[in-house]
Amino acid sequence: GGHYRPPHCFARYKSAILVAYRNQEKYLRHLLYYIHPFLQRQQLSYTIYLIEQVGTGSFNRAKLLNVGVREAMKDEEWDCLVLHDVDLVPENDYNLYICDEYYPKHMASAMDRFQYTLPYKSFFGGVSALTPEHYMKMNGFPNTYWGDGGENDDIATRIHLAGMKIVRTSPHLGRYRVMDYNEETEIQEPWRRPPSRHNTRKTWKADGMNTLQFRLLSRTKHPLYTKITVD
Repeated sequence: GGHYRPPHCFARYKSAILVAYRNQEKYLRHLLYYIHPFLQRQQLSYTIYLIEQVGTGSFNRAKLLNVGVREAMKDEEWDCLVLHDVDLVPENDYNLYICDEYYPKHMASAMDRFQYTLPYKSFFGGVSALTPEHYMKMNGFPNTYWGDGGENDDIATRIHLAGMKIVRTSPHLGRYRVMDYNEETEIQEPWRRPPSRHNTRKTWKADGMNTLQFRLLSRTKHPLYTKITVD
């Protein structure tokens, strides 16, 4: 089921790695090849969860991560929820997959696609780490973002509205390589912040973990991950 605990010591941290997913087999294989040894070198107790959306409708990354949190918390009292894009591979072993005690942590602070800087100041995408308490305090992620973009800014706004702030892993540690198997999708212009379509200030308390609805189709344990398939 993608679970590991160090055989020769007691792990100080228990982290659930949550990956929202649909039809990205190449990326998944690449990520799993790198992430398991990476996490084991950090001597963490962890499980990798793959949350897969079925059907041909628009992808909803934020809602899938809500589902992942709901399902993962049935297994264990996790110290940390690491929300991980399937196409990002960490480059520095000292980028610890654990949570900040006080605030949500943005871990992918330096991606090669953006010349190892942030694409814009409030960016909260890629890889982030929140305790279950942080996650529930901000009512999780919005369920209403279908298609690409936008939800990361909503989440950053939610964090502030819930009385928290974002801490970032320093850029020399938070380095990630973006895997790209479609060479035509090479970015030709500076990456732009997507336009906001939601009034987060009005909707965050009524759109999130407290209104999450989904149909669990299956939950299967594979050698390298636990797969949660939902409609």
